[in-house]
Amino acid sequence: MRLTVLGCRSGMPTGGQCSSSYLVCTAETKMLLDCGPGAATALSALGHPAVLDGIVISHLHSDHCYDLLPVGKALLASRTRYPMRFPTLPARDIPTRSEPIPLYLPRGGLDTFRTLAGLFPVATIPLLDKAFEVAFDVREYDPGETFKIGDCLVSLHGLRHAVPNCGIRIETADASLAYTGDTGVTDALVDLARGVDLFLAEATLELTDDSDHGHLSALDAAEAARLAGVGQLVLTHFVTDDPEWLAARRAEAERVFDGPVHLAAPARKFDVA
Repeated sequence: MRLTVLGCRSGMPTGGQCSSSYLVCTAETKMLLDCGPGAATALSALGHPAVLDGIVISHLHSDHCYDLLPVGKALLASRTRYPMRFPTLPARDIPTRSEPIPLYLPRGGLDTFRTLAGLFPVATIPLLDKAFEVAFDVREYDPGETFKIGDCLVSLHGLRHAVPNCGIRIETADASLAYTGDTGVTDALVDLARGVDLFLAEATLELTDDSDHGHLSALDAAEAARLAGVGQLVLTHFVTDDPEWLAARRAEAERVFDGPVHLAAPARKFDVA
């Protein structure tokens, strides 16, 4: 299993970096975790979204899901009349896919994205307004559900955030990964991450969040990693790309968690196991 960071920024992207999105690949499966602003472009640098076996969205804040619409339009492009207008275009630029991509959304997500698509209609090519009916097979979930995507068992763990958020745990026969989405400190973090090979944890803040909103500091993430006994910790969801600030957060985490601590960065890859 390998994790590739597409975007690692919070809801205020700067420095040319996109918001939360991560590609998880095994020998058999390609899965996207979250799809924040800029993710569609970052994903296109690695291939066409038609190769994906599934997409899982942790929660319905825009920095984790906004680029589902352009990804959907890219998937629909080959179904319009326009490919015939490009007789010399390389086939790789308009790949075909007969089956919709399974898209797992929190409960209520389908209505949200149908509304979003309706705000930007393409009246002359109405198919492009049907991403969430045609390009995706939308499956709304509740906390506690499990399902398979390819050779991966995916389980969803309710965490603490301003809107319903599920941490995502992925397991294969020989590797395991847990991703927080956005969350404040909660005992459920330890259950999410218990014993995984790699823990991808948000570290938005410098100090612990005592509000109802729900975010982690690097220290909070490291303490959860320590209690869960994970193999390695990857910090993400940053508000800045300042190297000194990020290095300080990593150093804080290393004082609590004695395994490898990494900082997520665009295009950075991590071998999970």
